[in-house]
Amino acid sequence: MDLQLIWYLLIGVLLVGYAVLDGYDLGVGILYPFVTRTENEKRELRTAIGPVWDGNEVWLITAGGALFAAFPFVYATVFSGFYLAIMLLLFSLIFRAVSVEYRSKDPAWRGVWDRVFFVSSALIALLLGVVVGNLVRGVPLTAAGEFDGNFFTLLHPYPLLVGVVTVAMFVVHGAAWGALRTQGDLRDRLVRARKLGAPVFLGLFALTTAATFLAAPDRMDSIFGSVLGWLMLLLVVAGLVAPLVRAMSERAVFLASAGTVLGLVGVWAVGNYPNLVPAINNAEYSLTTETSSSDLTLTVMLIVAVIGVPIVIAYTVLVHYVFSGKVELESDGEGY
Repeated sequence: MDLQLIWYLLIGVLLVGYAVLDGYDLGVGILYPFVTRTENEKRELRTAIGPVWDGNEVWLITAGGALFAAFPFVYATVFSGFYLAIMLLLFSLIFRAVSVEYRSKDPAWRGVWDRVFFVSSALIALLLGVVVGNLVRGVPLTAAGEFDGNFFTLLHPYPLLVGVVTVAMFVVHGAAWGALRTQGDLRDRLVRARKLGAPVFLGLFALTTAATFLAAPDRMDSIFGSVLGWLMLLLVVAGLVAPLVRAMSERAVFLASAGTVLGLVGVWAVGNYPNLVPAINNAEYSLTTETSSSDLTLTVMLIVAVIGVPIVIAYTVLVHYVFSGKVELESDGEGY
């Protein structure tokens, strides 16, 4: 296995970690105004993600750092060409954090911050999907590998469809996490949201699959021509269907949902390899795994990753273990 493939897989692992972990708290944010009825229920749902949401975002930062170290040309093209979309994503992440932290500062602003929490969560999920959709469909590139378009180039119907699918996936995933951590009527509403959302997501996933045959047939050839691609597709479907056809514990349902998220990222990775940024205007302009840093850089960074990634995984597991179980609210206080 060459170093380029190892780093392709490692960045994939980091993106899976982000999608699974931050995906559920983004889903909670999207569901927040629709499933909560009282102030206590809002506190309960915020507390369900309170101790872990900021740590979950570390995975996205780490994936960006890994991309910069391993594939600097890809990093430069994506972060310059997708500049406005990434800035919108960054500001959404900032305002989402502010909404969580500042809500308790002034009761008069609670409604405003609740709306900011919802809008920013939904926008982050949508923008992430739009970026992925463009990286599947391909973008116009010059012979030098530079983005040859503008912000509106990215708003093709196919990437927007992938954005909607991403929102639906995170809603289902967030509902599974919320049901795992909450109790009573709130938990029942989250279970209903998951059961209603799962068929919607499956329908959108099927529609997106059909659209991909038209927008990026080469990606579908890679997926259906690979055993791993079929396994990832089956994982997506099985993770959603299994809880609907048999009784499962809340923890098992959440793990099945995490499997769906993993499968969807896996489908993307299998379909795109070895492309990182496909060129829609000329395949020869595509940025592939060959546009990597030197072998020395990849080797040194791999040593760092071998040491650092297990620490991040261990910390993530520990935090989720410490804060596992149902949320128990104190009699007073704002809550997280």
